[in-house]
Amino acid sequence: MKRIGLLTSGGDCPGLNACIRAVVRTASYYGLETVGFIRGFKGLVDNDFKILDYKSVAGILQRGGTVLLTAREPRFKDYQYRKKAYENIKKLGIDALFVIGGNGSFQGAYLLQKEFGLNVIGIPKTIDNDIFGTEYSIGFDTAVNNAMEAIDKIKDTTMSHERVFIVEVMGRDSGFIALEVGLATGAEITLIPEYPLPLHIVEEKILKAKSMGKGFAIIVVAEGVASAKELAEILTERLKDKDIGEIRYQVLGYIQRGGSPTAYDRIMASKFGVFAVEKYVAGEKNFMVAFENGSVVSKPLEVSFGKIRVPNIKKYEINNILSL
Repeated sequence: MKRIGLLTSGGDCPGLNACIRAVVRTASYYGLETVGFIRGFKGLVDNDFKILDYKSVAGILQRGGTVLLTAREPRFKDYQYRKKAYENIKKLGIDALFVIGGNGSFQGAYLLQKEFGLNVIGIPKTIDNDIFGTEYSIGFDTAVNNAMEAIDKIKDTTMSHERVFIVEVMGRDSGFIALEVGLATGAEITLIPEYPLPLHIVEEKILKAKSMGKGFAIIVVAEGVASAKELAEILTERLKDKDIGEIRYQVLGYIQRGGSPTAYDRIMASKFGVFAVEKYVAGEKNFMVAFENGSVVSKPLEVSFGKIRVPNIKKYEINNILSL
C-alpha cells in the first residue's frame, strides 16, 4: 500500500482537524495509508508519528486546534536535520508529504523537495488569511467570528457607559481580520497595517462621533498597527479636554485562534483536503492548494514565497463609508 505523510505546522487554527480528517479519509478511499507526524517538522526530525486511518479521525471535524499537535522546529533550518527528516520519511515508505501550514511551513517543506526530490503538497492555513496565491486560508472565518462575538459583547458595555473602546485583534503584518471584524461590528474606526491612518484623523473621527450624538465609539486595531494599551493612553492624553468619556481597551489575543470551526471553515478545510489528495492521486507534484475566483485550484508551491496578500482597498473604503 502506498503511503503519504501528513503534518500541521506553525500556529494552530480552527479547521485543521477538519482538513486532517479530509486528507486521511480521501487517502483511505483511494487505497492510500496516511502517516501523521506529531508536532510538525519536529515530528519529522524525531521520527514521531502515528498511522491514521478512517476510524482514527472520527469525531474530530468540530474540534479546534490540531490532533497532530504543532510546534516550532528551529533545527529544521540546518541541512543535517532536514536530511535526517528525509531519511525518516523514506524509511517509512512515504511517497509524498502533505503540509497544512502557512508560508514559512511551505518554504521549509519545499527544501525537502529541492534537496531530496520529495513530492510536497501544501494546504494553506492561517487566521491572518494573508498567504499569497490563495484568496482563502483555513481558520480565517472562525477567527473573524470569534472576534466579532467578543466585540459585540464589549459594545454593549461601551454603549451603556458611553465610552471609547479600543479592541486589538491579531494581524502583525496583515489587516484582514481587523478589516472584516470592523465591517461586521460597525466599528467607528478600523486601523490596519496596509492603510494606516494618521493619529489626528483618529482623533477627528472620535470627536465627529461625539458631535453626531454618539456617546460611544469602537476602534478595531490590528496588532501590527499599534498596541491597544498604548493607543488608549495616547488618545486619553491628547483628548483629555474634549469631554469624550473614558477610553478603555481590550486585547482579544488567542481566543481568536481557538474554538470549534465555523461551518464555512469546516467545509473549506474538507474541500482543500479532498482536492489535495485527488490531485496527488492524479499524478500532480509539488503544488499548493488555493482558492481563486470561487474554485479550488492547484498552483506551484513557490508561488506563495516572499510575498503576502493584502486587503482590497475597496473593502477598506466601504468600511470607512459605513463607519463615520
